[in-house]
Amino acid sequence: MNKWLSIVGIGDDGLEGVAPVGRSLIDQAEILIGGDRHLAMLPNDSRLRICWSSPIEDSVQKLLTYRGQSVCVLASGDPMCYGIGVTLTRRIAIDEITIIPAPSAFSLACSRLGWSLSEIETLSLCGRDPALLNSVLYPNAKILVLSADRKTPATVAQMLCDRGLSDSLMVVLEHLGGTKERIISGTASSWNQTDIADLNTIAITCSSTSLPSRSPGIPDSIYAHDGQLTKREVRAVTLSTLAPQPGELLWDVGAGCGSIAIEWMRSDRRCRAIAIESNTERLKLIAQNANTLGVPNLKIVAGKAPIALQDLPQPDAIFIGGGLTVPDVVETCWRSLRSGGRLVANAVTVETEAQLFHWQNKLGGELTRIAVQRAEPLGKFLSWKAMAPITQWSVIKTVE
Repeated sequence: MNKWLSIVGIGDDGLEGVAPVGRSLIDQAEILIGGDRHLAMLPNDSRLRICWSSPIEDSVQKLLTYRGQSVCVLASGDPMCYGIGVTLTRRIAIDEITIIPAPSAFSLACSRLGWSLSEIETLSLCGRDPALLNSVLYPNAKILVLSADRKTPATVAQMLCDRGLSDSLMVVLEHLGGTKERIISGTASSWNQTDIADLNTIAITCSSTSLPSRSPGIPDSIYAHDGQLTKREVRAVTLSTLAPQPGELLWDVGAGCGSIAIEWMRSDRRCRAIAIESNTERLKLIAQNANTLGVPNLKIVAGKAPIALQDLPQPDAIFIGGGLTVPDVVETCWRSLRSGGRLVANAVTVETEAQLFHWQNKLGGELTRIAVQRAEPLGKFLSWKAMAPITQWSVIKTVE
């Protein structure tokens, strides 16, 4: 099919900064689509102009009705860097699209700061939960954040202070590449700037304060819980066995406070998880922990397995932390798991352990006994205190 759709990136310097091929695509288009700011950069003429509406899906559906006509979408900077190009290429084959990028805000910010784009963390908070910032915080991290508006820097400063990173340096870069470009610097603790443009990017240099690692086995004390917490050592082994890969989906069945699902998602920003839990108070703890640890997009399902598992998207891996003795839970999980997927279940009671022996005999896989002892004070000395041993069953579903 002909390339009927073009997506052209425009910087804050307007049409003057657009590459000649991009200008040609804009000039030849019959239909122009973009935000108010971008459409205002164009000379007046009689061509059809469509401004993005909310929700964006309505505008995308309308765009699709013009398939075959010459359509040009105007985008900010690089359309494939947290931009509209990412949304459209999920719906339209790249064979139908021409994409002409301009420098992204991240590239421009790195050029002003002398940062290496390949060695920093990048994040967009445009239409996204600010709690996502928590997932990229670590000692001395360099982070670039696309702001939602002029209020975002103050929100970021408060979040840094709340995480004990009040000494972190912040630089706000406004209207990068345009005539109104301005740079404002400060620290999170002293940030009081209010006269900030809506179009801004935030550069953060975190202080050296210690923070939870992205590796599995975050200290138990980080989590809010009611005792239903997979302990640190067991959690590390369990995540290792589940073996998350970027983009994969996990079901955490009987999620407790959500620690397995949360650390699955923290392993890579593309990892997805669904936490299934029936206890109302624990559902609140899961949401609290997910925000604290930077994975607010964790999907939380209230209900009991197996009924709550109906109509959920097919998982790449399943962890069963509770409900092993409930009829049809294991059967439903096994049927739902994709071919080649992993199922891991932990048991602490005699009854649940018996279930694991049964299913291992029926479906195969490996049984592992995890016994952990921690040294704790006993008078003036230290004594080993054993945690309840865990029996773990892991199995890979044979490719059908």
